[in-house]
Amino acid sequence: MSETKTQVGIVGATGYTGVELLRLLAHHPFVEVRAVTSRQEAGKAVADYFPSLRGAYDLVFQAPDDADLSQCDVVFFATPNGVAMKEAPALLAQGIKVVDLSADYRIQDVATWQKYYKMEHASTDWISKAVYGLSEWKRDDIAAAQLIANPGCYPTCVGLPLLALLQQNSLKTDAAIIADCKSGVSGAGRKAEIGSLFSEAGDNFKAYGVAGHRHLPEIRQTISAFAPEIAQKFTFVPHLTPLIRGMHATIYVELNEGVDALAVFQAAYQDSAFVDVMPHGSLPETRSVRGANTCRITAYRAPETEANQWIILSVIDNLVKGAAGQAVQNMNIMLGLPEQTALNGMPLLP
Repeated sequence: MSETKTQVGIVGATGYTGVELLRLLAHHPFVEVRAVTSRQEAGKAVADYFPSLRGAYDLVFQAPDDADLSQCDVVFFATPNGVAMKEAPALLAQGIKVVDLSADYRIQDVATWQKYYKMEHASTDWISKAVYGLSEWKRDDIAAAQLIANPGCYPTCVGLPLLALLQQNSLKTDAAIIADCKSGVSGAGRKAEIGSLFSEAGDNFKAYGVAGHRHLPEIRQTISAFAPEIAQKFTFVPHLTPLIRGMHATIYVELNEGVDALAVFQAAYQDSAFVDVMPHGSLPETRSVRGANTCRITAYRAPETEANQWIILSVIDNLVKGAAGQAVQNMNIMLGLPEQTALNGMPLLP
């Protein structure tokens, strides 16, 4: 690696994932954030808009048309769904690497994507070229990629434990998988919605997206890569909790006879810095990963059952490992940098 720093741009940097990217990249030794864009906040200093970043940046938000993103080596899209698919192709045509944190390139089947996201896809030719960036499972593909589809938060929290089991053919093919998941309010993004108001979300707990959450086809796609016959037996129910950040997945599976889920996880992730397989008897908590690029998982044999049924517990910070942290992890892999660069921060407690 030369002493010249990689030039980075962030499109849509005023949301929660945008500010999280800025926080993580502020101490990245091999990266310089060159441009940050915002249509609404153009002309405003980043440090004035995000006081937490005072002293870290002297950048000013630029309108997308004014930002010279062509001078960047890597551009992150921390934008609502539907933006990257229109704006990223021009950058990709110039050879610029793109990490898209929205859902625009995650789902390979165009008809499925359009069904769940209620719009026509604007750059379908790039869908097949995009690498789904679940970092621990796609390192070689990510290293050779130009376009990364950064996974969603629920698919990361659920996918990391499931993939370890799927790779070893541990799941019974005739049994259902149920993922009962909970997320903090920041998972809905930084926008004004009644359901995100403190007086609505505080002191409350509810399911949502029960009729078909957008992350359902994304998780099914991950399962299908190993076991298509199991994918359609997958049930996913998300819930909103009165937390700012944090995600917890409780996954119920039936394994082939003799398979120990915890042993499978330990073997799969023994060399993965950002997946912590906790010992039997432990219970991962959302606060144990707050602010960190870590997924903590463990597993229990379901008590008093004759079948080999297991309860899997998985937690992440939805804004870090579930979004910006994994995006930086993917960028590091793309650039041939140590995977942990700028991501070694410990969780915040309390």
